[in-house]
Amino acid sequence: MSESMISLKNIQFHYDPGKTILNDLSLSVDKGSITAILGPNGTGKTTLLHTILGLLAPQSGEIWVAGKSIRAYKRSELSQVIALVPQSEVVPFNFTVIEYVLLGRTPQLGFLDMPSAADVDLVRGTLKLLEVNHLEQRAVTELSGGEQQMVVLARALVQEPQILLLDEPTSHLDLSNKGRLLKILQTLAQQGVTIVFSTHDPDAAAMIADHVILLKAGAVLDAGLISQVLTSAKLTETYGTEVKVVSIDGRLVTLLINGRFGEKEKVR
Repeated sequence: MSESMISLKNIQFHYDPGKTILNDLSLSVDKGSITAILGPNGTGKTTLLHTILGLLAPQSGEIWVAGKSIRAYKRSELSQVIALVPQSEVVPFNFTVIEYVLLGRTPQLGFLDMPSAADVDLVRGTLKLLEVNHLEQRAVTELSGGEQQMVVLARALVQEPQILLLDEPTSHLDLSNKGRLLKILQTLAQQGVTIVFSTHDPDAAAMIADHVILLKAGAVLDAGLISQVLTSAKLTETYGTEVKVVSIDGRLVTLLINGRFGEKEKVR
């Protein structure tokens, strides 16, 4: 039996009474797996990630991370286990890229410790891995959306987390950077890092995920192996519009079937 790195049971969360975001949600994520959370906008994907991270406390339910109740962690301890790459990041100060990414080492340092030469080497190696090392002296605020996304990923990676959460990680990336990012996530999973990412793009999930969670109205509609869950019927139910899943060269690809007066147009 696989070891569970994340376990949620009967999670109930709302920002305002009567406006439920996560509704009796339960799920489990295996160690070293890549899990995609799929669902339309506004269905609770970001809220779910923030709940797993401990930034939001549910009104009821239990969360376990790396075999330990999230309530038993100090904030600094949890930051050594789990890292988040948000969909967008507001940088309040004019940090250079290398200064910003070095902030990711903070959870691993002692109180008032300064980053060591080894920390700087790790940061530079990570920037090189992501092919953004040429940006290390640039201000983060001057970067394009795609460049900033890779730099935010670098900051999360230098935390050396056991669990990496990503919120819509490919949303600002062109095709080349999207492919590179997904390959990096596969490599991290092979090294034992547990990957969970949210997306509204089923094709991104189909490219690398082992498991998929279909989220609708804050509840798990279905969850399991990608080959079992990523089907035409289940995606149509999730998104409320007709979707067809086909296999091309052994990989699942989704097609949106546009309707016009109830009559399907041909997909060319």
